This record gives sequence, structure tokens and C-alpha cells, in this order.
Amino acid sequence: MAKQVFFSFHYDDVKTFRANVVRNHGFTKANGQEAGFFDASIWEDAKRYGADSVKRLINSNLDDTTVTCVLIGTNTWNRRWVRYEILKSYDRGNTLFGVHINSVPDKNRQTFFQGQNPFDFLGFVTSEDGRRITYYEHDGTDWKIYQDLPSKTASFDRQYWGKGFKLSSWVQCYDWISGNGYNNFATWLENAK
Repeated sequence: MAKQVFFSFHYDDVKTFRANVVRNHGFTKANGQEAGFFDASIWEDAKRYGADSVKRLINSNLDDTTVTCVLIGTNTWNRRWVRYEILKSYDRGNTLFGVHINSVPDKNRQTFFQGQNPFDFLGFVTSEDGRRITYYEHDGTDWKIYQDLPSKTASFDRQYWGKGFKLSSWVQCYDWISGNGYNNFATWLENAK
């Protein structure tokens, strides 16, 4: 059965068409179900709305999704709302995976070097008793407490108490071109953890 997928991406990657290559690849298959997903994403539009409105919009679009796919371009790693979409997805229990799209030719037929993995810049720390997690983000220089989501109650095995974890420790990333995403996206979706 096809999964409901939330796509997270930097808006500039839509303007150059690279994000849409992945998001719309199911339309070119004989049976749309072959893609393995239904798209539930929104476009970033923080200029017209305040932060609370953007969060509500993201949260409502995450409803009924089980997987979040992050489309990774050059600057995706440091976009505020992409970071929120990733951590909110983790917070609500969506499985996550990333797809590098800089190898996809843009509207000018250009490709770019692979962007940094946004999961390397997001993580959490468990409390000393394993009952709370606090989200963190790396700004390119230092780790700081993530301000857009509060800490939350959790239950971790003793071996994880008082430790910090990057999301990249278990979130798998692929490259759309070298990984043959057109044919393998459904498999990546199934393997998401």
C-alpha cells in the first residue's frame, strides 16, 4: 500500500525544478501507485505568515503522513523551516530519509556539488534519567538548544541516558541520480527507519 509522504525541501530547489523531479516522478509511471507514495508537502512561505502560523501549517500538513523525505540541495541543511519539518517529523514518529538532488540537472541543465547532510546538524540529548529529550541544532559552528520545539517526555534504555545523538546516525540518505531514484524510490521509502 502506498504511504503518505511529507516532502521537506528548500524553496529554491523548487524554483530550479530539481525538487519537483523527485516529487512528481510518480506521475510518469504507468500506475501512480508504483511510486509508493502520495505527496503531502507544502511550499515554504514564511514571508506572508508569522512563525506560529508557519508551524501550524507544517503541523497540519504532517497529519496523516508516516514518512518524511528530505530533498537535499546546497543550502537545505541550514533552512529554518526544513529543520523544523525534520525535527517535528521525528517528534511525531515519522520515519525519515534524505535524497540528494544536486546531481539532478536544474532548469539550466546545471548540476551542483552534493549539499551537506541536514541530519548531521540536528539531534537530541537524553536526560540523565532517560525520561526527557531536548532537541539540538548545529549552526555551522556550535551545537545549541533548538528553540522551535520544546523538550519532551521520552523513555530510553539505560545505555542511552545522558547522551547526545545526531539524526544522521540512523537516517539514510541517497543520491537521486547515482542511486537511480526513479526506479528505487519505493525501496528507499520501504527501508526508511
